[in-house]
Amino acid sequence: MKRLVIVDDVPLFRAGLTSALQGAGYDVVGEAADGEGAVAVAEIEQPNIVLLDVLMPGMSGIDALAKIQAVAPEAAIVLLTGSESEEDLVEAVKLGARGYIVKDMPFDQLVVSINQVAKGGAAISPVMAGKLFDVLRQLVVHHDMVGARKPTLTGREIEVLEMVSDGKTSRQIGDLLFISENTVKNHIRNILDKLGLHSRNEAVLYAVRENLITLR
Repeated sequence: MKRLVIVDDVPLFRAGLTSALQGAGYDVVGEAADGEGAVAVAEIEQPNIVLLDVLMPGMSGIDALAKIQAVAPEAAIVLLTGSESEEDLVEAVKLGARGYIVKDMPFDQLVVSINQVAKGGAAISPVMAGKLFDVLRQLVVHHDMVGARKPTLTGREIEVLEMVSDGKTSRQIGDLLFISENTVKNHIRNILDKLGLHSRNEAVLYAVRENLITLR
């Protein structure tokens, strides 16, 4: 039987949820009305699952999440929320929550969600799942845009960098490429500006890392 702790500052909600979960075969081993109480109960009871309200007086559920994980590392934590805050959702996921459920869900559906967590899965309300996908989509688009903005060096600039990596001076590079020393310096300045770097060595390291040149 799964041992479960319920944390919510509304006694009537706790009572209704306790009844529904006990009817589904869960052992409700403790209750708390705030974050501090949640940490204390979790440490004593070492539950398998903690149902944790997000908005409570004093320590919020988000703040209590990491503290509960520290004292009851085997507990899967499911956040219960009355709001649809995208910020809280993302923070809960970052901190390792196994579920994020809107509290206006009927008790029978909530029990189904808890069953998913009890079996090693995760649970999230449909409306919050949509928000999570929106966040992930934004991250992917941002990543793709950053990748698309990767600076491109010209063939001549890469040629100059190869010679810089060999330890050649601007004058020596100019003689080898049949261009002036000032032109070489301009190429190097353009390279540094494109890459947002401050020295020749940094530019060489970047070029090696991006497989633009090979150290010899």
